[in-house]
Amino acid sequence: MTGQEDKHFMQLALAQAKAGALAGEVPVGAVVVKNGEVIAVAHNAPLGLKDPTAHAEINALRLAAQNLDNYRLEGCTLYVTLEPCAMCSGAAMHARLSRLVYGAPEPKTGAAGSVLNLFDNLQLNHHTQITGGVLAAECVQELQTFFEMRREQHKASKVGNTA
Repeated sequence: MTGQEDKHFMQLALAQAKAGALAGEVPVGAVVVKNGEVIAVAHNAPLGLKDPTAHAEINALRLAAQNLDNYRLEGCTLYVTLEPCAMCSGAAMHARLSRLVYGAPEPKTGAAGSVLNLFDNLQLNHHTQITGGVLAAECVQELQTFFEMRREQHKASKVGNTA
């Protein structure tokens, strides 16, 4: 994939992140692509589904596996707006993705280079190519806007409850 193609698909992931934010979820979006074709799109949904594993990446991988009728997603690229956590990185490896492209680094739980890099472990039988920082500023901005709004809502609810 070219840099322009990566940006295009990351824009689609950002659209999913925005959809997640509208649903009250932390705005993380994911897109699975194979041979330039979108196979699956998803966003974070742990709150709505009451499922701690319902991260955007997991949701997109599950849908892609169903759409391709195979859990092995060889030749596929996962685009995600936030660096995956250990759970999602593990799922990406088990899915045998060829590539993982993320937008914003995750300094607290990032498992594709920020905190640790599960993909660098040479003992594992599958290795996924990682590209980080694609449209990072836009991805960070989406998260910042969401959490600023959340803080304002929290402050407003505290003010309303002091009467």
